[in-house]
Amino acid sequence: MPRRFIHRHQPRAATRWTWIKAGLGGAVGIAGIGLLGDLTAMPLLLAPFGASSVLLFALPDSPLSQPANVIGGHIVAALMSLVLASLLPHTWWAAGVAVGLVIAITAALRLTHPPAGADPLVVFLGAPAADVFLGSVIAGSVFLVVTAVLIHRLPPTRTVYPLPAASE
Repeated sequence: MPRRFIHRHQPRAATRWTWIKAGLGGAVGIAGIGLLGDLTAMPLLLAPFGASSVLLFALPDSPLSQPANVIGGHIVAALMSLVLASLLPHTWWAAGVAVGLVIAITAALRLTHPPAGADPLVVFLGAPAADVFLGSVIAGSVFLVVTAVLIHRLPPTRTVYPLPAASE
């Protein structure tokens, strides 16, 4: 087997605190969304947020982890998913079409956030009420980004989150 398939491309952490903070961020972010959901009686915990947490807390310097990508990617994916679910049957092929369109549109808008690619599956498999799903996506993604901003300011600081704006 060629070495490139088993080589770990992710760089080593600067310190063990990097991974401890990543785990702490994921735990606080998801638990906080769960608590907020309990307090508001809204189903805010969505599976894609687990994957968003991996990017936000373990890879905060990735372009895919930046606030515009996390929040914008989830919102675009949620809106597209709801529209497509109202136009297409809830079948395996329609779910595939929805995921493909979400990937294409978020990439075209430069709002790629891989966990948002799971939003159509939530819609097509679970058929949530549109307002509840959209509210959950907005509240959860904003909560995770705010949590990431706070967690990444705890010492030792490894990276600036969010990244400074690059010139286009």
